[in-house]
Formats: sequence, structure tokens, C-alpha cells
Amino acid sequence: MPGPFYYRIVKYLRRISTAILCALPLVLQAADTKKIVLIAGKPSHGPLQHEHNAGSLLFQRCLASVPNVEVIVYQNGWPTVANPFEGADSIVFFVTGGKAHEAIKENRLSELRALMEKGVGFGAIHYGVEVPKENGGAEFLDWMGGYFETHWSVNPHWDAEFKLIPEHPITRGVKPFTINDEWYFHMRFQPGMKGVTPILSARAPASTMKRGDGAHSGNPAVRESVAAGAPQHVAWAYERPNGGRGFGFTGAHNHLNWGNPNFRKVVLNALLWISKAEVPQGGVDCDVTDEDLMLNLDPKKGQRPRVRSRSDLRKQQQQQFISPTLGK
Repeated sequence: MPGPFYYRIVKYLRRISTAILCALPLVLQAADTKKIVLIAGKPSHGPLQHEHNAGSLLFQRCLASVPNVEVIVYQNGWPTVANPFEGADSIVFFVTGGKAHEAIKENRLSELRALMEKGVGFGAIHYGVEVPKENGGAEFLDWMGGYFETHWSVNPHWDAEFKLIPEHPITRGVKPFTINDEWYFHMRFQPGMKGVTPILSARAPASTMKRGDGAHSGNPAVRESVAAGAPQHVAWAYERPNGGRGFGFTGAHNHLNWGNPNFRKVVLNALLWISKAEVPQGGVDCDVTDEDLMLNLDPKKGQRPRVRSRSDLRKQQQQQFISPTLGK
């Protein structure tokens, strides 16, 4: 018969087994957590315009209730901490673009390229979709399927009517809506739109072509496209050959547009999708109040906006921008 020592060993092994079984779900959950890294740019433009930090922190709050998702926000430009992208499933830029883009300084494109080769998701919002053709253009084209190319793309303010919403995880819960913004369009996309899925498209009115030709204002190709009534894609999803995902969203000049649930949901859903996290069937729901929109605004010249009601929000936006948000 087994002696006392045998029974002590059996009892000990049972305790270890129980501890392992109890800890296993937590280990699996931690391993499956998706990490989204948002890079919010330095202050830019006037109050309630290009609010990179406030917008990114709003995304973080809205995604806090999504299971197995972690959102890290690095404010005011490129992160200064060591290993900022360790474990990242996606990296998104909401920053000043063009020659000042955070991604193209120093050797950052090389650092990002190594991550993209591993299948890390890549996204850019508003001015963040623009980089010089000769410095970052090829990379952005490969990583998110399209980008703002000067003398090809344009940046007018206009009321975009999104009448048809395609079926895609990013559009879950999104209904047709109309909203005014500085909607960049006529992006430089992958040849034949290979791997690219338009998410938000609208026909640009002739008024978007009232400016003369220039790096951002007009060119023969875009004029021909608008005159022909071609749909202009202002948000898109991209599936890279290596399995990585990308997303571009050209709106968000107007910070108050985050108060529109459809506008907001497109970006929140996209942040999950490029990270390969599950997008809820109804999309990401997040209540945003008037007060929420006034949080974390960058310190800028001029009087800080004072908003006390929804009607005040509309008046403030109408004063700051071309027209108030529509489609509520």
C-alpha cells in the first residue's frame, strides 16, 4: 500500500493542477489582448481644429469597455519612452502631416517597416494621411493602401453625403449620414484598388473645385473626376499581401464632428479591425456628451471655447468652421 509520503505528493500535485487551471483563462485572455497604439500630434490650427490629443483620448475612453483591447495614447508627437511599440497590434497616426509628419523623421520609416513586415496594422487620420511622395509615399501606399499625394489629391471643405454604406466590419452599426468637414479626396491608391475597400464615398460637388490648381487645391485629373461625378473615397480599408491591415480616414479637421455617432463609429470600428480584434455586430457604441468634446483640448491662441448646450455646440462649430454638423 502507498505510504503517507505518496498521499502528500498526490495532494501537492492536485493543488498545483488546480492553480494552473484557475490561472489558464487569465493567461489566454492576456495573450489574446489586442494593443492599439495611437500617436497624437502636437497642437495645430485653431481651437476645435486638428485636436489630435483630445480626439485620441476620446478614442481611448470609447474603447475602454471593449473586452481584450488595450489602447495606448502617446501625446504631442513621437513617443519618447523606450520600446513604445512592443506588443502593438496596430499603430495609428493622428498628426500634422506633409513634410512635418512624425513617421518620416529620422529613421522612423525603417522602424515602422520592420513592424509592418510582422503584420502590425497601420492607420492614419486626417492630415496624418499625407506624406511627401518621395519620403513616405511608397511606404504609406504599401501599409494602408492609399495616401494624400500632393498635386493629385485635394483638401476642400464640403458637405459629404454618405448615402450608401458598404458591408464591412468597419461599417457595422453605421447608418447613412451627411457631415461637413475638410474631406480630402482623390487619394493615391494601390493600382486597380487592389486590396482596397472603400468605406465612405460621396460625390464631391463642383464647388470643391473652385480653387486654382496647386499642391492641395486642384489639378486636371481631379477636376476630370469630379466633373464625371465619380464617387470620391474619403475612408478606406486595406488588406496587405502579408495579412496586415490598414485604414485611412481623411475627415476630422472639425473636432466637434466626433459628436456625430456615425462619424465616430467608423473610426472606432476601424481601430479594432486593423488590430484584428472582433468588431461588435452593432459597432462600437460610445456615448459622447457636449462636455466630453471639450475635454483635453490643446492650449491654443484665442479664447477657450465655452459650451453649455448642444445648441451652443452648433453655434460654436458654425463660427469656427464652414457649416455645422448635419445628420444627427
